[in-house]
Amino acid sequence: MKELELKYGCNPNQKPSRIYMQDGGELPIEVLCGRPGYINLLDAFNGWQLVSELARSTGVVAATSFKHVSPAGSAIGTELSETDRKICRVDDMGDLSPMACAYAKARGSDRMSSFGDFVALSDTCDEDTARILKREVSDGIIAPDFTPAALEILKEKKKGAYAVIKIDRDYVPAAEETKIVFGVTFAQGRNDLKIDDKMLENIVTKNKELDDAAKKDLILSLITLKYTQSNSVCYAKNGQAVGIGAGQQSRIHCTRLAGDKADRWFLRQSPQVLELPFRADIKRPDKDNAIDLYLGEDADDVLADGKWQNIFAVRPDPMTAEEKRAWLDRNSGMALGSDAFFPFGDNIERAARSGVKYVAEPGGSVRDDNVIEAADAHGMVMCFTGMRLFHH
Repeated sequence: MKELELKYGCNPNQKPSRIYMQDGGELPIEVLCGRPGYINLLDAFNGWQLVSELARSTGVVAATSFKHVSPAGSAIGTELSETDRKICRVDDMGDLSPMACAYAKARGSDRMSSFGDFVALSDTCDEDTARILKREVSDGIIAPDFTPAALEILKEKKKGAYAVIKIDRDYVPAAEETKIVFGVTFAQGRNDLKIDDKMLENIVTKNKELDDAAKKDLILSLITLKYTQSNSVCYAKNGQAVGIGAGQQSRIHCTRLAGDKADRWFLRQSPQVLELPFRADIKRPDKDNAIDLYLGEDADDVLADGKWQNIFAVRPDPMTAEEKRAWLDRNSGMALGSDAFFPFGDNIERAARSGVKYVAEPGGSVRDDNVIEAADAHGMVMCFTGMRLFHH
């Protein structure tokens, strides 16, 4: 297939719309089901680059959940704990394959943002992964292959409209990439920077104890940032990106946004949230929305009289600010990556409140000394990678 006609571009008024190879060659994809849209394909190609690179760097299968050209979550296929299984809503599914674990964690990082996602898998989509997708609200998936059983499940999703894309695992794009903005062609070398342990060798803090697990989390955060709309910051733990702040004009706003998401991820693991008495007829997305409101400043939207009865069997007690802080203080060992340097130590102060111990950022700010001093004050390990990871 040399050209794929699309329904429309970013918006319904943007017609005609298509994708094709500038050199007239074959597209590196095959659409097995459904009709992917313009934004679906942007998510698919960015997501595929992320997971294929993450799998190569870690040696573990990887998955990402993409929304609006940035990942809502990403993860590698390590075993799920019992708590992971509960907050990822797969505790009723029995043993899961590494690929399914990777996607469960990728979606479970931020279930609110992952609603209606486009999925990318580094390796074959198996039946376990398809079973998870069957009951989630999702727009489509890209993977290098699908087992017959998985493909059968996915072709039934959305009455046959679910977008299923097979990508050529061996496809390598041209070294130069171009795009047209306002009739002007931009050209640049493709960002083929390899992210691995070598990027973490320049440790600038007093604490230099960086173990293999922390390295893996930092690499995951940096690779995730490589395909996230800048400015961006990513918190990661146990092979999972748990808070991604994307597209903010100020870096501290990225750090706060990502940190708030990481905090929500950890608060969802508290007994008070795990034991919320939902009504039996409440659907999965409604539970996610209710938990988000319950943990936020608008808790009355689900706890006020006349409202809680629509969601809960009995009215749960609100989670106080003191209870939230006490639970969050139990979090530690978080890794944090930034796609560009931290200009002020306030980013480190905010990161510390979310349990960050390991940091990777390019360095190069005129205030690097201030940032290092802040990291030292919290006993953090901070690496200067020397490489910016902007993505637009």
